[in-house]
Amino acid sequence: MRLKQALLAMTAAAGLLTAVTTVAHADVPPPTQGNLRKYDITATYVSGVSSGGYMANQLHVAHSSVFRGAGIMTAGPYGCADGDDSAATIAQNACMKTSMRRKTPAELEQMTRDRAAAGTVDPVANLSGDPVWLLHGSNDQTVLRAVNDDLATYYRDFGANVVYNTSTGAGHGWVSPLGTVSCASTASPYVNDCGTDPQREMLGHLFGSVNAPAATLGGKLIQFDQNGHAPGGSAEAISMGKEGFAYVPQACESGPCKLMVALHGCYQYYGLIGDTFMDQANLNEYAGTNNMIVLYPQAKESYHPILNPRGCWNWWGFGGDTQYAQKNGKQITAIMNMVTALGGAAGGPGPTPTPTPTPTGSPSPECVTAHNVAHTMALRAYAVWGQTYAMGSGQHLGPWNSLTTSSIKQTSPGNWVKC
Repeated sequence: MRLKQALLAMTAAAGLLTAVTTVAHADVPPPTQGNLRKYDITATYVSGVSSGGYMANQLHVAHSSVFRGAGIMTAGPYGCADGDDSAATIAQNACMKTSMRRKTPAELEQMTRDRAAAGTVDPVANLSGDPVWLLHGSNDQTVLRAVNDDLATYYRDFGANVVYNTSTGAGHGWVSPLGTVSCASTASPYVNDCGTDPQREMLGHLFGSVNAPAATLGGKLIQFDQNGHAPGGSAEAISMGKEGFAYVPQACESGPCKLMVALHGCYQYYGLIGDTFMDQANLNEYAGTNNMIVLYPQAKESYHPILNPRGCWNWWGFGGDTQYAQKNGKQITAIMNMVTALGGAAGGPGPTPTPTPTPTGSPSPECVTAHNVAHTMALRAYAVWGQTYAMGSGQHLGPWNSLTTSSIKQTSPGNWVKC
């Protein structure tokens, strides 16, 4: 059934007058309730806009061994808002505007190297050669061009293969030929039609080549419970919605496919605008013809104990999450649990592989004993629906909490089994 939903256009970060917009959802299929399961994923990518762009960059940097490339619209560089209790002020005035001094790309690059050396993000060498596609519109006054330029410099300095599109006159938003917002505007639902097809350019750069989009959608939109993937079993506690979504083309049900994690921006979450972002992002249309599953995690607004009234992704450390941009970041952990469940990272649910035998004369693998939350944070295990499973083997380790302790050992790279 074709649905229509009246959308209340909230104020943007730059401060806009409230308006009401009616958006017709004609293409995205009605959601089917279900759980995430493992598919034959050959490569994993991430994309996002605004706060979702910042989160896309954080995911790429923290887990560069998993993500092969990134497509980012209107966002700044990794760790730009890192600071003390004034991080929110830094985010608004140095990482969106330029009224405060912000860290230089060189400073942020060194911080990233230091974190890689400490093991809290993956080695920076992984970024070298990765395709990265960036876009900033000339009418975007929410996140200024200078900040986006820093992101391009950051990636280029690490050797990434960067394409940086600054040719559109877009306001602040995700640019798509399916958008209902005029190109130069900044207004809800923040999907702008500029008469171009940036998704063709983005996916072509990330994949090397891209087939034309489908005229109709033949896949299914799975609606799943994000609580089963969130640390502690509560998505709301980390300003994420109960519902998450994944668009799965028919070809991916039985054959190899790529995985794209697509992250909405502030005021674009499902609880506010329904399926508008999923409908207008122009990714599902490319999914079926390019063998690509699209994962749409969902943030949400929060007022207590986290102050996140716009439903943004965490790119400045709200809620006391000081590791928000690292492997142990709470939202990053939740999204990576989803990626793993789909088979987009080592150790997704599935048949138990045969462990590689320990060579004769080699020392036996050492057992690591820790509570199950610590195991998942260290990527020795993953959590699905409040339960913990060993990476690689998929062996059940019990409830996902800090009270349940497990002893596991690594028998081969990425494969952990019970001791």
